[in-house]
Amino acid sequence: MERLKLILAGGNGFLGQHLARHFTHLGYEVVTLGRSAKPGTVHWNGRTLGPWAAELEGAAVLINLAGRTVDCRYNATNKYAIIRSRTESTRVLAEAVAACRNPPAVWLNSSTATIYQHTEDEQPANTEATGQLGRTFSEMVAQQWEAEFNLAYVPHTRRVALRTAIVLGADGGALPVMARLARLGLSTQQGNGCQWVSWLHIQDFCRAVEFLVARPQLKGVFNLCAPTPLPNAALMQLLDAHYRPRWHLPQPRWLLEIGAFLLRTETELILKSRKVVPQRLLEAGFRFQFPSCEAALTDLLPRLS
Repeated sequence: MERLKLILAGGNGFLGQHLARHFTHLGYEVVTLGRSAKPGTVHWNGRTLGPWAAELEGAAVLINLAGRTVDCRYNATNKYAIIRSRTESTRVLAEAVAACRNPPAVWLNSSTATIYQHTEDEQPANTEATGQLGRTFSEMVAQQWEAEFNLAYVPHTRRVALRTAIVLGADGGALPVMARLARLGLSTQQGNGCQWVSWLHIQDFCRAVEFLVARPQLKGVFNLCAPTPLPNAALMQLLDAHYRPRWHLPQPRWLLEIGAFLLRTETELILKSRKVVPQRLLEAGFRFQFPSCEAALTDLLPRLS
């Protein structure tokens, strides 16, 4: 029996590697589109059509994770590259899908939970139906990204936009960096510690994508996050309880600003309040293996020790 084919665009990073393993285990033939010349990767530049487009013919699933990292300074050059990498890759995939005689049945395109505005403590969590979209640079990037996806003329392909929160894993993403700093005493609240953190265990990320692929009735926007966001101070307390460093170094906003400048990144990545819940996933019947951050960290942190 011929295996179902899954195309993973921009899939050589942390999330892509986990999705590739997950769907390979499910029996899919996974084809990764990437800019590097890694073995098993079909080359594409994320901007123009090429021989790679033939891989989409007859595929069951297309997942697009392409996008330049936002872990940088938001100067004009980087802002342009961040926007272009997302909108151009989405646009050229739309052209490739439109040209298929037998197009992919479903296309899942990355977005981000950062699309929602900074949410203060007393404000309700953002759902797909009631969430308030913001107007800062990163929030507008997400909106342009989704707009490009929605403009695609792919009438025979179901579309799902993945508004993904911070994904926690032992082998990539933000958690290994957070854990390393916590061991050194930076397990204190960042800024005032009141900013909300929306997060998701890497296993639940893969399971949620599988869940959305398997249900033809589900389309549109989905928040990919655990149902229990928590304040930054509570997250840092969990890290502190695990590592128990000998000393604790304060992390006021002014110090974070200096550190971000020296590391060529932005404090928004840790100071923006993201209070998001996965209403549509829960209503569709998805059940999280790691619904609480404490359970997720209990599973993941021992692998980092």
